[in-house]
Amino acid sequence: MPLSEQEQRMLDEMERHLLQHDADVVTAPSGDRALSYRNLIYGALLLLVGVGGLVAAVATGDRLGPVGSIILGVVAFLAMLGGAMLAFTPVRRASSTEAPDARPRGPKPRDTSFMDRMNDRWDRRQDER
Repeated sequence: MPLSEQEQRMLDEMERHLLQHDADVVTAPSGDRALSYRNLIYGALLLLVGVGGLVAAVATGDRLGPVGSIILGVVAFLAMLGGAMLAFTPVRRASSTEAPDARPRGPKPRDTSFMDRMNDRWDRRQDER
């Protein structure tokens, strides 16, 4: 069943509000923090070393003994965890290329939130009936 025109307008307004006020939920990190290509590469390499260490721990378990195999497995797992954290942790940029006044300005925030206004509209509609 297609949306009515009023429902479509409300949906468009909610999308605009989400993009304007909750952009961190919708997009990747921006501003003065971003993912580093170098850290992605180093993190991926460290992750691959960790996977290799886990395979080596399983393959050489009889030669290293149970304790040596467990220690190698734990170290390999920590390497994988560190690689993932290194790859996906945003780093602070050195300097911003935009001047503070060059930011796009949206409408001024109101005292009430979007959902509060929607609830007020709903209450008014219910009172009219």
